[in-house]
Amino acid sequence: MGTPEFAVESLKILVENQCDVVAVITAPDKPMGRGSKIGMSAVKEYVLANAPHIPVLQPEKLKAPDFLAELKSYHADLQIVVAFRMLPELVWDMPKLGTFNLHASLLPQYRGAAPINWAIINGETETGATTFFLNHNIDTGSIIFQEKETISATDTVGDLYERLMHKGAGLVLKTVRAIETGDYPQVPQNETLEAKHAPKIFRETCEINWNQPAKKVYDFIRGLSPYPCAWTTLDGKNCKIYQAKMVEFEADCAVGSYLSDQKKYLYFKCSDGFLAVETLQLEMKKRMGIEEFLRGNKV
Repeated sequence: MGTPEFAVESLKILVENQCDVVAVITAPDKPMGRGSKIGMSAVKEYVLANAPHIPVLQPEKLKAPDFLAELKSYHADLQIVVAFRMLPELVWDMPKLGTFNLHASLLPQYRGAAPINWAIINGETETGATTFFLNHNIDTGSIIFQEKETISATDTVGDLYERLMHKGAGLVLKTVRAIETGDYPQVPQNETLEAKHAPKIFRETCEINWNQPAKKVYDFIRGLSPYPCAWTTLDGKNCKIYQAKMVEFEADCAVGSYLSDQKKYLYFKCSDGFLAVETLQLEMKKRMGIEEFLRGNKV
């Protein structure tokens, strides 16, 4: 069960290692892009191109009797969830060996919808991937396996997403093989830890608060790049910032103001210093490096 690109790598490794995938469940097709052309999920695209023998189910409602009956007809021993949606107990409790989920953090840290983003936004230097059995509460079930992943000081969410996608796929295969033999751990999550959370990110979440220290804003920008992308206002227009760096610069100006030589740099004032914008996109314009941007846009 999965929908975006992140889930494809896990499905691919199962198919390529001759695991008996009896069905794939993914999101329904929906309008995409400016022309509202009907598009399919990355998982469905993979199945049609590489494993067309596998049935694809696309339920609107996971409690619908027709869907539940069809799902039950496959007699799956095990269900695997990677970047899907919350399952009702009727679904996750169906297989005799249970249902496990791949989560892109070291649980119990960063439970929630956006663990990769929030780990970088919060300036973490380490995260990882976890497989765990589903239960009634989101991201709280017993841990099967975990693997750590270092976060560098320059990683964007795109960089970390790519690495965890591949690391997670390997962990999914390892978990399947262990469950297949009946020899696998089930470790309760440590509820005494002060856990950080990873709530869903909305557009308003992505607005930059220049009243914070430069390092905090820098982490915020890379934790949202390239998608959904941090944004601010530049000359009254919305402006996405994909890449920035901290710089040594002295100027007497208000927090949130910006300075430019109109040729090579655009600096924003944070609470304790300046950030230099390196890659940005003004609304209705293409994404550009700072020098290209300043050649065509005076600020």
